[in-house]
Amino acid sequence: MSEETLRRWRRLDEPGLELMHLSKTADGVQVTSDLIHAGADPFGLRYSWSLDGSWRTKSLRISLRREGRDFTCDVERTGASSWSVDGQPRPDLSGCIELDLSATPFCNSLAIRHLGATGELVVGFIQLPGLSITPSLQRYEAMGPNQWRFVDLGASKGFTAILTLDSENLVQRYEGLFEEISAP
Repeated sequence: MSEETLRRWRRLDEPGLELMHLSKTADGVQVTSDLIHAGADPFGLRYSWSLDGSWRTKSLRISLRREGRDFTCDVERTGASSWSVDGQPRPDLSGCIELDLSATPFCNSLAIRHLGATGELVVGFIQLPGLSITPSLQRYEAMGPNQWRFVDLGASKGFTAILTLDSENLVQRYEGLFEEISAP
């Protein structure tokens, strides 16, 4: 992967755009993104995702603007599968291997990188725009070198989608929800 990567995604189900910047650092990977969801329940979002060298979440800071009000949420890994939210321990998230931020396809790349092959994992599912976080079981099925089937067994049980990844293992297309916008 190049030292710096820029990705643009558009939503397919509702109006929305995301501009994500990813850079490798001495400590791992830093991802910042600005997102506008202009659907039925509109909001603006900025996230800053800090990953270790193995692409595992160290921390995630979410800044959300909705209905003229600003909200923040800070999630930090405190152990292999334990988390704190806004500085408070969250024992209900114990066992969550990774985070899933509902408004971006970026997080699916983290789960796929973690699994490496067909498998299941529990994630801390962050529902937007409400910023609620709940454990959710997910399954990823390898279908080919750059194609995966996502099966939600938790928060949105029964939902499935085909994910296509690019050469850098970032989601390029998420069936029915997101697609990458090519650079001009």
